[in-house]
Formats: sequence, structure tokens, C-alpha cells
Amino acid sequence: MAADCFEVEIESLNLDGKGVAQREGKPVLIEGALPGERVRYEQVKLKPRYEVGRIVEILHASEHRVEPQCTHFGFFQGACAGCSLQHLETSAQLALKQQVLVDAFSQIGKIHPETLLAPVDGPNWGYRHRARLSARFVQRRQQMLVGFHERARSFVADMQSCAILPERISGLLMPLRELIAGLSIRDRVPQVEVAVGAQTVVLVVRALDAPAVEDRDALLEFGRQHGVSVWLQPGSPETAAPLQGEIDGLSLELPEFGVTLPFAPTDFTQINHQINSTLVQRAIELLAPESGEVVVDFFCGLGNFTLPLATRVQHVIGLEGSATLVARAQQAAEKNGLAQRTVFAVRDLFKWTLQDWEALLREGDHGDWPAGRIDRVLIDPPRAGAFAVAQMLAAAAVRPKRVVYVSCNPDTLARDAAVMVQSGGWRLSAAGVVNMFPHTAHVESLAVFDSVP
Repeated sequence: MAADCFEVEIESLNLDGKGVAQREGKPVLIEGALPGERVRYEQVKLKPRYEVGRIVEILHASEHRVEPQCTHFGFFQGACAGCSLQHLETSAQLALKQQVLVDAFSQIGKIHPETLLAPVDGPNWGYRHRARLSARFVQRRQQMLVGFHERARSFVADMQSCAILPERISGLLMPLRELIAGLSIRDRVPQVEVAVGAQTVVLVVRALDAPAVEDRDALLEFGRQHGVSVWLQPGSPETAAPLQGEIDGLSLELPEFGVTLPFAPTDFTQINHQINSTLVQRAIELLAPESGEVVVDFFCGLGNFTLPLATRVQHVIGLEGSATLVARAQQAAEKNGLAQRTVFAVRDLFKWTLQDWEALLREGDHGDWPAGRIDRVLIDPPRAGAFAVAQMLAAAAVRPKRVVYVSCNPDTLARDAAVMVQSGGWRLSAAGVVNMFPHTAHVESLAVFDSVP
């Protein structure tokens, strides 16, 4: 039976990059449709609160629609799901993301930033310095596939190249197929994680079974031939180790601050190194710390903001839930000659309380900074946001002058901002987007909060 077809006007895009229309009082989600377009679609799924459609014909195309650069991008069966917006010109992508942020503040937080910041933009292609590539041998085709998943399916896309990976890494996709296909454990290698540093490239091969001697030799030869370091990961990320036992020098460089951050290939780092460098500069400019001040960096990770801040202020306190990342940040502080200006501590920031803040103010975590003073705060949480920290800042009697919140989820940013503004009386002075993930619907953003006397 043929599917029902309807015509609609696309009003917006959702956070997955799907076009959103309205029909009979319900949202219609249509992959590949852009705002301002009129499309004919067939209904593929009907839910009580929404429906899902597939484009049959674009009746009126957006002026911002462009030809995708990557041949593997599209909305057909088998298309790669690594990107969702290559059909939308990059300037329009930025405008869309800015609108997503504004809408989140308005609809979720019922608040509005006083100023919209100019978007932080950078390279749109070859930017992805971290990637988790799936590997699968397809028996019916007798073919090994290595790449991202297909759109809307768990299959691995048949990719020969990737426009958002650095050219060097894109060029390894086909050789990786040949390498893994030739291993005795080819069916026990589900993924290869890629980590690109300033000087080194590491491939972490997830191996569910121990490789044979011949497999290890093949992996090492691949590394020598292509100038990459090959690691094996038999279990959790902590089990990843280089094949030959050497420690490889992966690092993230922030030359504007004279800071180098060493990291392991399975550590969290931003995938877009150039934008990260610009983001750190912009966040610190907005925080506007003075040389004699004390700053707290919540969710500090490897010290991506902590160490650059330490080059500008008297003292920075880095708080983070991962003991591994805290240890790495402490080592980086020593390596960069900033250990005297930084203190790192493991804290569960999802359970942070007003009492924790008051203790920090009263005596400091180790007593190494002036008691009773925290001048500014930077927050850079995961997608879940920083609700407990926002609640604390809303309730605190002794407050920092300014907070800069770096977010990878506009919904949780808006939720937390509402707590600070509506319950705590903070000003949402400014906000804007950071194009960390071009050609995807992912929205990274910055928000500035000022204490009201």
C-alpha cells in the first residue's frame, strides 16, 4: 500500500537537523528539509504527538540549500550519519544554531540574553581531530567496512573518504579496511578510535580477543608505513596501551597562552582543535580576569581553561569528577610551570552544594589561596549541564563577579541559566554560539552571567 503524501512548509530545524513542519496541530519531522522550503513528503511513522516524513519532492527550495561536498552525505539508505547539515550553507548553519540557542533560552528558561555575541567560527572541513570509527566485516558482501554508522541504522556506512576528518585520516579509511580484513580476529575488532595531536596520530584498535603474533606484526607495520602509533584496547578505555609499550606524545597546544596539554588517546578533548583554541581565548576575554584574582574552573577536565587562566591570574582552582583527568591536569600544570598557581581536586560536581562552596571560600581546598575570595568562575560541563552548580550560584551570599558558562547542550544551559537568573538574580549579559561541529546540528555555546549588587 502506498504511503500517504502531504505538502507542508518547513518552519525550523530541530537539534537533530530535521526539518520541522506542522500538520493538523502536530509537528512533522522531515529529514533533509530546510526552513523556508515547501516539500511534499510521505508519512513513514505516526506517533501520538508527532509524525515522521520522508521527502518525495522539494516544491520550493531554500536559497541556502547547497550541494553537499561529501559523496557519502545524504538522506538515502546507506548514507553516512556523521553529518546532518552539509546541504545547508555554512553561514546559514551558524544563523540556525544561534536561533536554536535563543529559542532554548526563551522556551525553556523564559529568559533572554542582553547581548548576542558574534559566532565563533573556523575551518569547516577537515576539522575533526577525534573520531570513533566502527568496523564490521559484511559476510554477504565479503567486505570490511570502516567508518561512521549509516543514517537511522546501526550498519557501518560504506565510506571511502570523509570530508570532516583531516585529509591524512580520511586517506587511511581504505588502508584500514585492508588491514583489519587481514587480521585473524577481524570479526572481533568493532572499532578504531582516532586521536590526532599536535605532533602525533594514534589509532586505538578495540580488540575483543587477543591478536595473534601475525596480527600484531601487521598492526605495527601499518603504523610504520603510515606514520601513526597503534594502540590496543582489550577492555574499558583505561586498558588502552601502545602495542610496543612506548608512551606517545599526544598534545593539544594553546600557543596564545604558551600552554601545551598532554593527553591520552581515550581522554576527552574537543574534536576541533582550531576552534578550541579560539574558544579558550574568547571565554577568557569574556571572563575578563585581573592579575590578582582567584578563579574556579568547574568541570576542568585536562585543564583546557584552567592552565590558560593561570597565565593571567593569581590562582585557579580546577574541580573535576574524573580522578584520571585531574591527575593529567596536575601533570600538565607542572610541565607548563604553572603548578604554583593551580590547585586541582576531584569533586562530584553533580552533587555540589552551597556548603561545598562556603568551605571553598572559607579555607580553600588545600589552603593555597586567599580565604574568602573567589572572584570569577568558569563552567564547562558535559551535556547533562551544571544544575547543582547553578543552584549553588543562585543561593550563594558571597558570589563571584562574573561567570562564563561553556555549554555543549543549549537545553541544559537554558535550564541552568533560568535558575541563576530567576532564582538568583544574576544578569544573563551575553550569549552566542561556537561552531565546534560544522555540518552537524550540535550546538556549542558561551554565556556570560554578571552578579547584581
